[in-house]
Formats: sequence, structure tokens, C-alpha cells
Amino acid sequence: MKVVLAFSGGLDTSVILRLLQERMGAEVITVTVDVGQKEDFNFIKEKAYALGALKHYYVDAKQEFVEKYVAPAVKANALYEGAYPLSTALARPLIVEKVVEVALKEGTRYIAHGCTGKGNDQVRFDVAVKALYPEAEIIAPVREWGLTRDWELKYASEHGIPVSHGIYSIDENLWGRSIEGGVLEDPYAEPPEEVFEWTTAPEIAPDTPEYLSIEFEEGIPVAVNGVKLPLTSIISLLNAVAGKHGVGRIDHMEDRTVGIKSREVYEAPAAITLIKAHKDLEKLVLTKWELMFKELADNTWSWLVYNGLWFEPLREELTELINLMNEGVEGEVKLKLFKGTATVVGRASPNALYDLKLSSYESISSFDQSLGKGFTQLWGLQSTVAAALRRKAKAKAVALTCTGGNS
Repeated sequence: MKVVLAFSGGLDTSVILRLLQERMGAEVITVTVDVGQKEDFNFIKEKAYALGALKHYYVDAKQEFVEKYVAPAVKANALYEGAYPLSTALARPLIVEKVVEVALKEGTRYIAHGCTGKGNDQVRFDVAVKALYPEAEIIAPVREWGLTRDWELKYASEHGIPVSHGIYSIDENLWGRSIEGGVLEDPYAEPPEEVFEWTTAPEIAPDTPEYLSIEFEEGIPVAVNGVKLPLTSIISLLNAVAGKHGVGRIDHMEDRTVGIKSREVYEAPAAITLIKAHKDLEKLVLTKWELMFKELADNTWSWLVYNGLWFEPLREELTELINLMNEGVEGEVKLKLFKGTATVVGRASPNALYDLKLSSYESISSFDQSLGKGFTQLWGLQSTVAAALRRKAKAKAVALTCTGGNS
């Protein structure tokens, strides 16, 4: 039997590659998908073959990741539970898509991954595989064979499998970096500086703020400081520039799909900067009713993606709605980067709903303030009527209580 394995070259998938051959007699085809992680892909390829892989596929999916996954996330201001910019969650359906393509090409229905039985990724992988390839049979050795880290390390040592196993579990791509394990499992312990790679500690970040402008067209970032750039380049640039100023560190309690509460630490300088700028620009060009409804759409979109439902029709429908609402999100946002914060300090758009003559309190104002009296009466009509009725009811109740007490 042929098995296609999503292969990172780390401890789990390296051990799994050998176990699939040993326990199932499988011919294993490995697939590594490049979504911007800083890895030596030639080394991963050589390792796969050294561990017995029949074939190895390397797929460069960075551009597709940015265009089809990250760009919609910017438009959706995608922050799960208001904090996590979905870096890992966004990449999983794309990785699965590439793995499924290889399985179909190789004529096999067996697909393996290294996800555990207590994390989110098992859901993201399994659901995506079944959505794209219903006939596939999923093999999840860590979950099904009860593999543990200490057992895997011992097995790797006994079988000459080279692994670099540190204290922390790291996952990264172009959009963000997640760090788990070690002292981070104590939600009260401050993350040590050693866990961070993309961001400078705010207290030692530059003492001089840096200003930058980001231009958007239809909700997509297209230029930084007046220089037109591909979105991939914008993300790389902002990861460096914002990260230098300590922007993008995230430490929060997160509700996993399987019901476990987890302390999560992330670095996402570009994501935090771009989402903040985009959301601010939306507030300039969308009506308050659009903004109110879009917040619900954005939160639902983010929840679906986090919980492995990228191929859910509602996610696709919400994407169409969000795209439509972003058609007029055009303009420039100015930000100030300083000591761990990215602060919006200016914004402009040809589609701005802001009108100085209406908003100003100075003599240039064209707003007829006499209209305010009638508006306030009508605006609060039901509320004031309800308040009056409640006062009457409360007074009646007090009177009855007093009468009862005298008798």
C-alpha cells in the first residue's frame, strides 16, 4: 500500500515515516509544503529519503497562501477570540490540498499526518481531507497508536533518526509564528525572552518611533511608504520593521476546538499591523450599519477557519460578503510603531464618509443643529416611554408594599 504523509521533517513525522513502513509495510510518499516557514527544504528532502521514503514532493505554496488565504484574512480582520491572527489555521487547508493532490496523482487513498488527538490540527487535517477527497482513509499514528514525545525520542535514538527536539514546539509560516510547551504551559509564567525570534522586547526596542503608511485597494495592502509591492513582500517587510519595534507579541488564553483551554504565545508583527490599519480604514469608509454587521461576519469567519471549517459553505459565503464590503476600502493609513505598539495616527480615503463641514464644531460647519431636537426625541422615543412605564410599575409596587405593611 502507498501512503502519502504530510512531512515536516520534525520529530513526529520523522518517526511516523519509519513506523508506517515498519508496522504497515507501507511505501511512503512524503509531501512538504512551503508556506513561508524558515526551513532547509533540501535537508528535509534528504532526510525523507534517508528514512525510506519512496518519493518526496516539495511544493512552493507561498504565493498561493498569501493570495487565497492571507488576503481574505486581512479583509476579514481575522483575529480568533480577538487576539490570534490564524497563522497556523490558515495554512492547514492549503497544506491538505497539496497533500491530496499528490495522493490523487499517485493513485492512493491513504493519507497520513502527525497531529495529536488533543489539538486543533487533527480537526483541520481530517475535515479538509474528507472535504476534498471523501474516499480517502486517514492514518493518524500519534492519535491512533498513542505515541508520546518521550517514546518518540527513545525510538528515534534507538533507530538512528536525527531529530532536534527543543523545549518548545514551534510552528511558523509567513503570517505568524506560534510557540508552545515548556514554561509556557503555566499560564501565570511570563514568556522568557528566548521564545521570541521575530520581535524585539518592547523595553529594548528603538527609543525613536517609526512612522509608516500603508495603502489599500479593495481591502488589500498594495504599498508601503508610497512604494508598490506584492503582498508577500509587504508581509516580509512589516514582519521585519514592526518586529524591530516589538509589535506583534501575543499571549492569551485560547479555547481549542476540542474543548481544552490553552495558553498560546504568538509572534505576528505584519498581521497585527495590517489588520489594525485595515480595520481603521474600514471605519472611515463603511457605514455604521455595515461595520456593525461586518464585525459579526468577521468573527464568524475567523471562528470557522480556526475550527477547521475552511471548506464549510458558510465560510465561502461570508468571504463573498466580505469581499463585497471591501470594494470601497481604498486609501492610506499612517501608523506609529513604538515600544511594542502599532498606533494608527492618520487615515485618508477617496471614499471617506467623513465630511469636515458636517463634523466640525467651527464656523465652517454646514450642519443645521436645530434638527437635533426633533431627532433626539424620535431616536429615544421607545426608550423614554419604556422607562416611564417601568417607573410607574415600580412606584405601584412600592405603594402596595407599604399598604400591606400598614394593615
